[in-house]
This record gives sequence, structure tokens and C-alpha cells, in this order.
Amino acid sequence: MEDEVDRLVAAWRRERPDLDVEPLEVLSRVSRLARHLDRARRLAFSEHQLEPWEFDVLTALRRAGSPYQLSPGQLLTQTLVTSGTMTNRIDRLAKKGLVERLPDPSDRRGVLVRLTDEGRDRADQALAGLLDQERAILAELSRSQRGELAALLRQLTAPFDNIPG
Repeated sequence: MEDEVDRLVAAWRRERPDLDVEPLEVLSRVSRLARHLDRARRLAFSEHQLEPWEFDVLTALRRAGSPYQLSPGQLLTQTLVTSGTMTNRIDRLAKKGLVERLPDPSDRRGVLVRLTDEGRDRADQALAGLLDQERAILAELSRSQRGELAALLRQLTAPFDNIPG
């Protein structure tokens, strides 16, 4: 079965036979898949009235386990945004009733961000919808192929995920 990347690579091989375009065979597919995944994620989240960034913050809190709270600094680490962006996101989620700010008992000046019941329900429902979308994307692969692909992708992404700072 031919895909758009096959056509793109063939055209580059014809036009620039002096270049090794083999990386395009893998990374152009990863890039195209990322775009399809982004569309599927947006669809899954919109069905639960969430933006992708809202899902990221809510699920970071949900994964923390009961009582589903983290400091803003911990949320920064998990979502890879600046502190100003995180403050704005927390404000917006609090206004929607999905999170609440609480004083940090271990730091008089600190706060904790806690998931509300509504936030937890919305995160859980959106996650279920996302998993349905992702299962559909992966449907052409066997369980063994999915495991092999996951291992190969881990091998590519781990060095980026483990860069200090």
C-alpha cells in the first residue's frame, strides 16, 4: 500500500538523486501521524468541552492520585510551560470550576492546585474518548506490532526526554 510519503520520497529521489532522503521515510510519517493524532485529540477533548492544554493540566492532577493536587511548580514540570502560562491556565480552569487553589500546608506562601469533582469527571471522560480515538488510529497494527513500534519510538524519544534542564 502506497502513502503520501512514498510519493514525496520518490519525487525527491527523482529531483535530488544526490541526497539520501531515507530519513523522510520515517520522520515524515511520524510528522503526518502527529497531525492526525492532534486532530483526533482535539475531537476527543472538544466532545467534553476541553482544550488540549486543559486536558494536559487536568490529567496531570488526575495522575497524581488522591487528593489530586500538585503545586504549580510540579504542574510546570509535567506540562512544560512557563510559570506565567501556568498561572493563566490555573486561573482559567478555576473560573470553570475544574480546579481550586488551596493553601499549601507545608509552605505558608505556597498554593496547591486541586482537581474538583467536576474536573476529575471531565478528565476521566476525555481520557476515555481519547483512548477510543487512539485505538482507532492503531487498529491496523497487531498487539505485537504496537509493542514493537512503542519500543522503537521510545528509543528515539528517550534521549530528548532525558536532557537535563
